[in-house]
Amino acid sequence: MLRTRSSQAVAVALAGLLLAGCASVDDRSRAAGDVAVRLLTAVADRDGESACSLLAPDTAAEVADTGDMPCAQAVLDEQLPGPGTVTGADVYGQWAQVRLTDDTVFLAAFPGGWRVVAAGCTPRPNRPYDCVLQGS
Repeated sequence: MLRTRSSQAVAVALAGLLLAGCASVDDRSRAAGDVAVRLLTAVADRDGESACSLLAPDTAAEVADTGDMPCAQAVLDEQLPGPGTVTGADVYGQWAQVRLTDDTVFLAAFPGGWRVVAAGCTPRPNRPYDCVLQGS
């Protein structure tokens, strides 16, 4: 029975990834941008539960570990910019980069949709982005 449930879970996860891959690049870019704005809006509105629900699992765990408190509380202490306007979004397979007026957010595709892996990111010449919030 466990093997059947496990196989079903894998099948559902793969179907989700395949369906996400079937959407147009514009649709996927728009969806990633929506998640990025929703995260920053949730933090600005002091809604830690909603903010954490938009984070990738490793990112949510890192936020909780860094703040030594539950993610929903710790994410509100992060120095993230307020929600801005999406100025561009690029999708690379299962990864996305969303540029906003005051932020760059990186996302990954999960079976339930896009999740934020890093936010509060600023570019650094010839080096990786410097991000306020990121998974390990």
